[in-house]
Amino acid sequence: MLKSIVSSSVAVTRCLSVIAIAGGLAVSAIVMAPRAEAAEKLVVLLDWALNPDHGPLVVAAAKGYFTDAGLEVEMIEPSNPEDPPKLVAAGKADLAVSYQPQLHMQVAADLPLTRIGTLVATPLTTVMVLADSPVRTLADLKGRKVGFSVGGFEDALLKTMLARHGLSLKDVELINVNFALSPALLAGQVDAVIGAYRNFELNQLEIEGHKGRAFFVEEEGIPPYDELIIVANNAKLKDPRLGKFMRAVERGVQYLINHPKEAWLLFAGYKEGLDDELNRRAWWDTLPRFALRPAALDTGRYADFAKFLKANGVIDKTPPVSHYAVQLD
Repeated sequence: MLKSIVSSSVAVTRCLSVIAIAGGLAVSAIVMAPRAEAAEKLVVLLDWALNPDHGPLVVAAAKGYFTDAGLEVEMIEPSNPEDPPKLVAAGKADLAVSYQPQLHMQVAADLPLTRIGTLVATPLTTVMVLADSPVRTLADLKGRKVGFSVGGFEDALLKTMLARHGLSLKDVELINVNFALSPALLAGQVDAVIGAYRNFELNQLEIEGHKGRAFFVEEEGIPPYDELIIVANNAKLKDPRLGKFMRAVERGVQYLINHPKEAWLLFAGYKEGLDDELNRRAWWDTLPRFALRPAALDTGRYADFAKFLKANGVIDKTPPVSHYAVQLD
């Protein structure tokens, strides 16, 4: 159950002292104490359980960069990964970690959401097979089973990737394996999966004694896109807390890139359960994919990806990028 959200406030205290002056003359003096401003609360809903993809946020928190910015940032792991953007759209939370492809679909569905920052600036999604699989190229998927987790978007990815090899979706059998991508591969339930992350599932397989092979979507005809982004409600884009938050996140990225080993130790010790082999491996694979300028926006890139989604029937309209993605001042 997501925690309730408390409105931010600024506490101002003033002291009044009256000083009596000898000789019958009394003078009242108002002594102003220094303004003590309480940290402003900001609730950030994560897209999933805390993991290395959230490295810049964790480092910014652990290094005190949010505190330096006058913010008290609470990061909440969702019980349902689909809820965070919806809760932000409904005004129930300040920010959500989400995905660029989903943002396009949510905006097309008239949700009042806008991207204000990027955490992971490259796709993580792949088509993945076991290393000893007879599938050496995507053309070898003909007549085989492909597992997926999220319909619609992943169908469009696979359709485009297969088309480059003379195949269509009719040439494969799609099987919904929910989010059990690696288990479905290992059990022989499917021959390949789409939606496996290059920084997690490949490592997960190796930890379990198997090797995988990935086909990268951006090398197979898919326009590049941001995997992980930060979204806000359209009505709150002028909230000064958002700019403070993004500047603190950039400080987190800078420290993380300059001091990756120390940053890993900060992440691993941030809460119980983070210091494990999968996170340790994923950390180093995710490191080069973090957005170095998390607030910066590539408008053309967003427009190109929107056109791709529309051409493949994922969305039915492509509003101007300025309607759903901004670079805060």
